[in-house]
Amino acid sequence: MPREKGQKYIAQNKKARHDYSILDTFEVGLVLTGTEVKSLRAGRASLVDGFASIDDGEIWLQHVHIPEYTQGTWTNHAPRRKRKVLMHRSEIDKLIGKTKEGGLTLVPLDLYFKDGKVKATLALAKGKKSYDKRHDLAERDSRREIQKAFGRYVKGRR
Repeated sequence: MPREKGQKYIAQNKKARHDYSILDTFEVGLVLTGTEVKSLRAGRASLVDGFASIDDGEIWLQHVHIPEYTQGTWTNHAPRRKRKVLMHRSEIDKLIGKTKEGGLTLVPLDLYFKDGKVKATLALAKGKKSYDKRHDLAERDSRREIQKAFGRYVKGRR
């Protein structure tokens, strides 16, 4: 059986990009059980409440919901268990220093298969205030209006 190539997205956390300012992103691996991988292959997962914490120099992904595998037996996994994140030691040390500064958190942005292995994108993020969110929405709307006006201008010139 040939190996998978490329990327296949399982879940994305769109709310994270709305609620946080993304400062840096990291591609990480996850330690999973067999039934978790099978459930992910079915395309079922939720990152909405997920976050990563640092305990004893290790990074753990918490509150990510991977539902139980339907054909699983007594070996099935707990849907919201802590999952260990696989990263290089230098990256972990860098993250420990930055999260201790205060105001920064680690949030999962997406979950995907890359060459047959489950990967996640963790973001070092800072929480937005409500006025920051309103400012971003207004900026996005104004950019959209500019694009529309430019498109009308270009069509009128031809």
